[in-house]
Amino acid sequence: MLSPKAKRNISLIIPFGVIWLVLGWINLFSQEAVLAVALEGNLNQSAVIRMTPEVFLFASIAIIVVGLLVGAIEVVWLGNLFRKKSFLIKIAYKFGFYSILLLLVILISYPIAASLESNIFLFDPIVLDKLADFLFSLEFASTIVSISFSLFVSLFYSEISENIGHGVLMNFFTGKYHRPIEEKRFFLFSDMKSSTTIAEQLGHIKYFELLKEYYSDFSDAIVDYSGEVYQYIGDEIVVSWKYEEGIKNNNCINCFLAMKAALKNRADWYTATFGIIPTFKAGLHVGQVTTGEMGALKKEIIFTGDVLNTTARIQGLCNTYNVDILVSEDLIKSLELEHKFKINSVGVVELKGKKEHIPLFTIPE
Repeated sequence: MLSPKAKRNISLIIPFGVIWLVLGWINLFSQEAVLAVALEGNLNQSAVIRMTPEVFLFASIAIIVVGLLVGAIEVVWLGNLFRKKSFLIKIAYKFGFYSILLLLVILISYPIAASLESNIFLFDPIVLDKLADFLFSLEFASTIVSISFSLFVSLFYSEISENIGHGVLMNFFTGKYHRPIEEKRFFLFSDMKSSTTIAEQLGHIKYFELLKEYYSDFSDAIVDYSGEVYQYIGDEIVVSWKYEEGIKNNNCINCFLAMKAALKNRADWYTATFGIIPTFKAGLHVGQVTTGEMGALKKEIIFTGDVLNTTARIQGLCNTYNVDILVSEDLIKSLELEHKFKINSVGVVELKGKKEHIPLFTIPE
């Protein structure tokens, strides 16, 4: 069984293979037009590989493998390495690294394609001569331009996906929420404690740096427990789960606990860097929402429904009851918590702006 993080990584990598395959096919068909010119004597025919079925199949498989390789390197390693760099610097560094890698791929894949075309041994002198001719031909320059374009598009996709969220981007592409739909979701509203005091103590720039680290430390917990970041609002983060994902293995509760643990594990670093250790409080609730695309100048996928207001109100009562987490009775009934967590009732509470009183509970660590 794949972990949520592995599933997420796979879903991030697959689009790279698709992008490279589509653009690669366009390039292959374009090169067929170049071949037609070559046959008229205008180009060095020795550098051109004819598009036989075997060559086309090999080229398609090679393109997909290269795309997935770029995606795997980007998602697992290189993307994290340059995460804190600016957009242009990231693109420049990555482009240089991948260019060297892809040049090696060309030097490996071209002789294989040439041997398939002529049905001869890979290291036959004819294949090596053909490779030498290719490296000094217009065909090679055309291939470099095509690969560079595919690389740029895939890296641009990676940056856009990171900035607006992979799930949101895929939903836009598929049109899943083009028409509003009703669905049941879990929500977690978390808010940094004493944020105003901390901001005054650190100053605006230092506080902003703290927030970046604070949110970054939550990332693994959210991914590991199948959550989706809905919004960052100042020092507040809203995490959401589809109903099936939220109840699975008590993901929504375990995510909260993992977020707490992540900050605790870096307590010494926060103290040394900022002089404080950030902590947070959270409210959790479950209910029906309407989900759909919204906006004219800037489109977003948003949730509307009473569950969001209720969750925000629940989170706002954490200070009143001096607890780090408050959850609704509806959420308690949706999960199987009794045998794994200690659950304490704080009573039946009237939420601000709501007529109905609801029972609330807390879960001590």
